[in-house]
Amino acid sequence: MKTGVLSLICGLTMMAAVVGTTVLPQGPEELLRIGDSNVVEFEFPERRRGIIVVNSDSEQWQDGWTLRVESLDPAVLRIENVSEGQSSGSGWQQGRSHIVHIYSGVAGTAPLLLQLLDLNPKDKPIIIAERTEFRIHVLPDAVPTPLVGDLEHFSEHPVLYVLLPLIFINKCAFGCKVDLATLKGLLKQPQPLLGGMLGQFVIMPLYGFALAKIIALPKALALGLVITCSAPGGGGGYLYSLLLGGDVTVAISMTLISTVVATGMMPLSSAIYSHLLQVHDSLHVPFIKILVTLLFIAVPISTGMFIKYKFPKVSGFLLLLIRPFSFLLIIGGLFMAYQMGAAILANVQPHIVIAGVTVPVCGLCVGYLLAFCLRLSSPLRRTVSIEVGVQNSLLALAVLQLSFQRADADFASQAPFLVALSSTSEMLLVVIVYLVYSKLCPSAGTS
Repeated sequence: MKTGVLSLICGLTMMAAVVGTTVLPQGPEELLRIGDSNVVEFEFPERRRGIIVVNSDSEQWQDGWTLRVESLDPAVLRIENVSEGQSSGSGWQQGRSHIVHIYSGVAGTAPLLLQLLDLNPKDKPIIIAERTEFRIHVLPDAVPTPLVGDLEHFSEHPVLYVLLPLIFINKCAFGCKVDLATLKGLLKQPQPLLGGMLGQFVIMPLYGFALAKIIALPKALALGLVITCSAPGGGGGYLYSLLLGGDVTVAISMTLISTVVATGMMPLSSAIYSHLLQVHDSLHVPFIKILVTLLFIAVPISTGMFIKYKFPKVSGFLLLLIRPFSFLLIIGGLFMAYQMGAAILANVQPHIVIAGVTVPVCGLCVGYLLAFCLRLSSPLRRTVSIEVGVQNSLLALAVLQLSFQRADADFASQAPFLVALSSTSEMLLVVIVYLVYSKLCPSAGTS
């Protein structure tokens, strides 16, 4: 594949290298081209001004024709104005040219719409030529991260590779705690399960989509929020059920089932909302990677269930590992959270912070309301509320990091990272208030 290089001029003196990655055949594209028309994808730094030179064949140009350029994601790239340049030249600048003045915003990918219009008709302009394949990848400024050595990104840190097998073994031990009788009971009386599924995979993704539209999040960040809201239960929800008087066995079973269901619902939700957000062209949603990430959780849990009923001695040994492994995972998770925060939250915006704070609160309220409408007991209401409100945000973060290009991945990962921080902080506050209230009013706390 032929690779071209073009330069966008930033401000007055700064030059940014732009690397092309796609080859187009010669033909009608000669009416609208950037550079020599061999490249359609470019890179540009964030929060910079620059220009794009759009050329046309001067021999075909007619009076009354004009160029219209639109960015399909203004939060990432804004078109400030279009002016006519020189109509003669040599080499790749030969022909009539237009200067498109741009300003890059947040990191992401902005598709461009180029239209050559004939303004001679009085009633309605005629589109002579149109191109939609050009993409501008706005890259974040380099932010130094406190990683050891010369590692460029937190995803390359060796601690992460140490944590992965610990997570696998811990999930396997977690599966040893699943009670088969409770699973059968949930299938016979599935009201808690249905309430949790409705909240997790229908209402919460819809809330994430509506919230992204209301506060006008950039498209990559909006998709990150929707994927976070589509995640199954997790994040220590069963521990909160234990501390808040919920049904722990039901909580564990619901987390397992929701993770299995998520192997189908998360890709489906991502497909639906990527089209509604109009990011399916600029951001590819890799459903296979989402499925593999979810299976990384579901498979060890299922393995733990199998070990419990076939090899009880091994199951007992794994249960002994839960406490020390959980402690190691907490320490390692805090360390990685610090590394992630340095990379992901370098240019965080206030409105995504607001969104991150409201998602757990909305989930808790939605789950409790659904459980109340289903006339569940008080412990089950709390369990369903926690299952919907405490979603596996770190799973969503892993999906985004494994799925998209690094710039888009880090930008979209602001959503699950902030939701995870907010969920932990808010649930700790709820636990403290509940324990204090239970001490002061023992009868009320029990009921």
